[in-house]
Amino acid sequence: MNGPDANDSDEAPRHTHSVAPRYRYFDLIVGVFVTALITSNLVAAKVAMIGGYKLGCGIFVFPISYIFGDVLTEVYGYARSRRVIWIGFACAALASSMFFIADVMPPAPDWPNQAAFHAILGQLPRIVAASLVAYVIGEFVNSYVIARLKIATKGRHLWMRTIGSTLAGQLVDSAVFYPLAFLGQPGWSATQIAEVALNNYLIKCAVETLFTPLTYVVVNHLKRTEREDVFDTETDFNPLRLQV
Repeated sequence: MNGPDANDSDEAPRHTHSVAPRYRYFDLIVGVFVTALITSNLVAAKVAMIGGYKLGCGIFVFPISYIFGDVLTEVYGYARSRRVIWIGFACAALASSMFFIADVMPPAPDWPNQAAFHAILGQLPRIVAASLVAYVIGEFVNSYVIARLKIATKGRHLWMRTIGSTLAGQLVDSAVFYPLAFLGQPGWSATQIAEVALNNYLIKCAVETLFTPLTYVVVNHLKRTEREDVFDTETDFNPLRLQV
């Protein structure tokens, strides 16, 4: 890598599509993506104090899913990224359902940890629904923007695509999640919702921007190793279409 304006990888063949190749790292990336998504919802239950600011711990995990979402689209293309987004949605919905069922089941009389279990894993249906809706819309915006920018930039300036797609995807995610989850709830005014949404949006974007050099390393390594670099010039961007 020669710098932010270097070509993404001159050694990787450029394709408009691929015919079911066998990849070395694709399954691993999908696993990390889904793990980061589910983990972010779990650790979000803890509020940390950093530099005088209160922050939900999930804010530092969730950007990882966006980074790997960028990697998926940049290397393997929008169509495969689209399938992974829906896999992540299904896994997150399943995990939330299992947490809810376990939480409402009556605890054994001699088990003293129900309150602690509920505090961490007890999930309000409205917040879960808002999180899943925001995730799907934000991820598809992120993936779509990076795919379109890749064509527009002819594969150059990876930093422009990763940061630009994050700015768009996270903006939509925050704009959807916070009003759906908290608008009309006691203790949440519209002003407070807007302030929290803006702060979280800026922090998430800043965190992923700091990861840009690492994203370059991962993307260029994958393009060389997988011998793949998809350009979505003939891709159907319908988010409901699951075929690759």
